Amino acid sequence: MPIASAAVCPHPPLLVPAVAGGAAAELDELRAACLAAIDQLADADALVIVGSGPATGTQYDVSAGGTFGPYGAPSVRVGSGEAVLPLSLTMGSWLVSQSKAAGMPTVLITVEIDEPVAGCLELGQQLAASNERMGLLVMGDGSPRRSEHSPVHLHPRAEIFDSTVAAALGVADTTTLAALDPELAVELKAAGRAPWQVLAGATASATFTGQLLYHAAPYGVGYFVAAWSA
Repeated sequence: MPIASAAVCPHPPLLVPAVAGGAAAELDELRAACLAAIDQLADADALVIVGSGPATGTQYDVSAGGTFGPYGAPSVRVGSGEAVLPLSLTMGSWLVSQSKAAGMPTVLITVEIDEPVAGCLELGQQLAASNERMGLLVMGDGSPRRSEHSPVHLHPRAEIFDSTVAAALGVADTTTLAALDPELAVELKAAGRAPWQVLAGATASATFTGQLLYHAAPYGVGYFVAAWSA
């Protein structure tokens, strides 16, 4: 079974205590949920981290570097190489380094935020074609338009969109994830749409059990954490 388990996490830099500073405790619950979801990937043979980036299918090995310097913590970095990773993969790598999955053979892959649905599903299917039992970590945020105090002004459909995603993640509903509207996701600035649809493509051919570990909108941004097992 190529995809043995999957985890879904958001990628706000504030998950890193050195970035959050005095506000670090505000995201303790979210951080703990992410690590719990990633811990269950450690039983796989290898790990794939998927997150949004400038192009679909760009692949990095675990030595690729990423830094939190742009967010005020230049001393916190991942990988040993040049800092080339986008935020989604930098955050994913940092979370893995804090978890039981640290040290696993890992590949990191980007998907363009505007990638059409068919391309997302195809990338997921390609990942599922591996001969190894893969653990899949999917990084993606919901809408940052959830409240009057959000980074982007409130949108009346943001909470409904995020609730739909949360419900699908909680029951491993690949059909609903695959049907998410890219145009609406762009309007709502939901960065996770393409990665979630990669997840849908990677897991559609098997039966998974889903568990939603976190769904809230601190700071007006929708965040989800889910754990899927085959």
